[in-house]
Amino acid sequence: MADVYVEPQPKGRPEGSPITHYVLEYAHGGRVTYTDYPTQAEAVSAAKSLGHQPLVARVRNTNKGNPDHWRAA
Repeated sequence: MADVYVEPQPKGRPEGSPITHYVLEYAHGGRVTYTDYPTQAEAVSAAKSLGHQPLVARVRNTNKGNPDHWRAA
């Protein structure tokens, strides 16, 4: 299946502000599920159970077009 991105939320948050939850998104920005996951591990597990290859953020402010911002989970 397709790569999906485990996106920390809220997007564009200022430095030092907390991550409130994670969502699963395709490269074009559409959501894979409409579930908000409280932890990154739960989001990764859900993506794998759906047959996707999850990618997690390496940086605070992400860009799906930049492979340096992501790593395989």
